Amino acid sequence: MENRLSPPASVYNSLRSAAEKRFEKAAVVYGQETITYAGLLDRIDSVIRKLRSLGIGKGDVFAIYGQNHPEQLYCYYAASKMGAVFVSLNPNLTADEVGYSFKHSEAKVLFFDDHVEEIARQAVPSDKLLHLSNLAAQNGGSDEPHADIDTQSDFIITYSSGTTGNPKAVVLDQRAQIDVAASLARMWGVSETDTTLVALPLGYLFGLSTAAATGLHAGGTVVILRRFHPRDVLEAFAAHNVTVYHGVPTMYSMMMEYCEQRDLKFDLSGTRLLICSGAPLPEEVGARFVAKFNKPLQNYYALTEVTPVFGRYHDDPAPLPAGAIGKAAPGATIKILAPDGSECQAGEPGEAFVRGAATLKRYSKDPELTAATLKDGLFRTGDLVSRDNEGFYYIVGRIKDIIIRGGHNISPAEVEKTILGHEAIQDAAVVGIADRIFGEVPIAFVVLRPGMDISSDELIAYLEQKIADFKVPRTIFFERELPHGKTGKVDKKLLKTRAEQTILAA
Repeated sequence: MENRLSPPASVYNSLRSAAEKRFEKAAVVYGQETITYAGLLDRIDSVIRKLRSLGIGKGDVFAIYGQNHPEQLYCYYAASKMGAVFVSLNPNLTADEVGYSFKHSEAKVLFFDDHVEEIARQAVPSDKLLHLSNLAAQNGGSDEPHADIDTQSDFIITYSSGTTGNPKAVVLDQRAQIDVAASLARMWGVSETDTTLVALPLGYLFGLSTAAATGLHAGGTVVILRRFHPRDVLEAFAAHNVTVYHGVPTMYSMMMEYCEQRDLKFDLSGTRLLICSGAPLPEEVGARFVAKFNKPLQNYYALTEVTPVFGRYHDDPAPLPAGAIGKAAPGATIKILAPDGSECQAGEPGEAFVRGAATLKRYSKDPELTAATLKDGLFRTGDLVSRDNEGFYYIVGRIKDIIIRGGHNISPAEVEKTILGHEAIQDAAVVGIADRIFGEVPIAFVVLRPGMDISSDELIAYLEQKIADFKVPRTIFFERELPHGKTGKVDKKLLKTRAEQTILAA
């Protein structure tokens, strides 16, 4: 038995503390299965025994790839208790992307589910692959000992789109994950009385940490759906008395359209918190949602690298001003800087430099990118932000080139690199334009090599084999040449304007 008189600080022991007074309470609901807090702790220990049998121990890296299953949570907490490093991959990734992340992270093994089996087998050597069923709970067994860990040791590696074309490997430690759950629970008032519905991919921190782990660390119940479908989500609200739900704007748009197309009504009166993040929330979407469900969407701002940054406090009586994203989250440090490095005054927009309860340690194997994005312990967001005299913040624009489609980050450089991999393409540029459903979508401009020919459908089919579906441009313009600015770079601002005018005129 482990010594619990003075348990070491860890993500696992934060969960253990929440479980102590509610062992028989429902912790996780998945399909027809309900797992109590006692059962959750037992399954975590069972996963630890399996991992140790595979030679995975303190400091070792392992990965999981697939749709949502409770096993992602078991692995998250098992890694904490063991002092191992956990990589959870987005189920929408292609074989190339999975292969890159697996190799880059130096993971010893990749667990996969039926949904992604074919891709997993293309991406990773067979001797490094195990089906998720290998993590099935085994009855009985010891209470596995807690490793002697430092909370500042590596705990999570999560991959997000990078501006250079390769995914960025964001490294977070256990202290970050302990503190982020406490910060979010304080801001949103999450408690043991809450039931959190998770339809976001557990391959993203938004689903894994922000939604699921925060709910568990508060002693609440977490309902996990295998994947997002508007019908399943809407039906789950009533079936499970859901009080907290997290989604990206596209999810809320799809929920509305599902109801509108079928003239359906769902009662969300028991849900107290509908959190929207991952992409800017269009005012039109927010207004339509209130009109349809009589429930407001709560905008929230965070980054893979820093969570949380801005949000609405559950006990703040001040009304949220039009266009505001919220106030600084608990534990967040915010500086808004002008190009010369001076701090901006209230009402003056500048680039936001931030630190939150969970802030990246570094980008794995990329000291140059780490140095470029961290300044005096603050993360350079690339976002233009302003603040009013009451402490509310406003997102004015983005300096970064990242396109956010339905909550998914798309690197134009990565898509351009993939397009240029086709023998018929001489030059390419990708820009994002506004979209009513997805917030933004990528649009491609391409120049063919002399004497070569390819149709839009053929190029799209080629890209679908190389990158995740959400990254593939569905509109392609063929150009004789790309416009260049005075510095010699492609004039993407002009291309963006041209795309918007062409599509609006169509």
